[in-house]
Amino acid sequence: MSKKEQYVAAIDIGTTKIVAIVGKKNENGKIEILGISKAPSTGVRRGVVQNIEETVNAIQATVDDVQKLSGIVFSDVFVGIAGQHIRSIKTRGSKMRDNFDDEIKKDEVFRLIEDMYKIHVEMGEEIIHVIPQVFIIDNEPGIKNPIGICGHQLEANFHIVIGRVAAAKNIERCIQRADLNLKDLVLEPLASSDAVLTEDEKEAGVVLVDIGGGTTDLAVYYDNIIRHTAVIPFGGNVITKDIKEGCAILERHAEQLKIQYGSALRDIAPEDKVVAIPGISGRNPKEISFRSLAGIIQWRMEEIIDIVNFEIQNSGYADKLAAGMVITGGGAMLKHLTQLMNFKTAMDVRIGYPNEHLAGNGRDEIKQPMYATAVGLIIRGFEHLETYKKSFEAGTKEDYIKVKKPVVQKVENPVAEEQEVEPDNLPNDKVPITEKIKLMISKMFEVEEQKIN
Repeated sequence: MSKKEQYVAAIDIGTTKIVAIVGKKNENGKIEILGISKAPSTGVRRGVVQNIEETVNAIQATVDDVQKLSGIVFSDVFVGIAGQHIRSIKTRGSKMRDNFDDEIKKDEVFRLIEDMYKIHVEMGEEIIHVIPQVFIIDNEPGIKNPIGICGHQLEANFHIVIGRVAAAKNIERCIQRADLNLKDLVLEPLASSDAVLTEDEKEAGVVLVDIGGGTTDLAVYYDNIIRHTAVIPFGGNVITKDIKEGCAILERHAEQLKIQYGSALRDIAPEDKVVAIPGISGRNPKEISFRSLAGIIQWRMEEIIDIVNFEIQNSGYADKLAAGMVITGGGAMLKHLTQLMNFKTAMDVRIGYPNEHLAGNGRDEIKQPMYATAVGLIIRGFEHLETYKKSFEAGTKEDYIKVKKPVVQKVENPVAEEQEVEPDNLPNDKVPITEKIKLMISKMFEVEEQKIN
């Protein structure tokens, strides 16, 4: 494959939609989306795969479509994970050093982080991300980059994201059955954050709220460090269900009502305006007032915002979020939601569009909040590429076949030389923990080096 062109592909497995996306970086370092395709998601509930067959079919449909649209063939993909099973904990790790006079090296930081992947979690759970927040050397706190410093004891505070093994395995199984290779699972609010937040917001303190169909994902940043993550098991689908039950109409009509005429503020919805909904199986049409509709939406949104507020307080950074709140995801497009969020949280609120890292000549369709996670996964993929300088299995049809053939031969031949088979070229294998740690360390210290320069 040409060294000049490297492609990254990702799949966002959501509750309402499954998105396949492929992109490349242009000469200015901006990401150019070459193709995007979405299909209805019927096998996922609240971020968790519950029907393998339906999910695989949707993945295959979007992948086939995006490969035709872009002319790029791929098998390596980055995938998001969410769901109410996701939880996060804070912990501290430490290592005593043999020689006080020796400088701390990157390998020592690497081993400290690697140890955190071995901490005890509940049966049936696994650690998805280990994120260092701040380092402590000989009880001296607040060190962001310990490399090159001397000391007896190296410690760090960690933010650890934990998920259910079965949920992750089901995602992996879907990807495998669609004849794809799962490069890495990424927590969805982290991917969305990469797509819509600016570095200034992360430094000043900001909370990202990604309102999807089945879940509302939350991430709190302060001083350029992730401080808190949470997945709330409510999203736009519960609002649709409330409208369906409250107005006694079909679900598809309730969804249309929400999108076309819905508002998050009852008091400013016109009282004298009504919309007619077709009756079920030939019955008389139903008339529903805009104000009644807005009342149903506001009641449920306030419940979701109350949980968001609880999570912000739980983070311990509620009084340090100078940049306020950024809302993204499909639910962020609900009319008057920013005003309701502002009223209920007393924060400055803006809608997050995933155009921070995108080339300006891309299609406007991609620059919508509903695609924040998908674009964020592409960004994560390029970070992986820049750290390891390894090609993914993606390219034009001719290039892809050239790259794919030797990889398949290496994997199938058990006597192939070890150095010829890279760990991430093994079949159906996620990024090894060691590589995830290296990627995270490189990214973390690269930010610090940029600040110094």
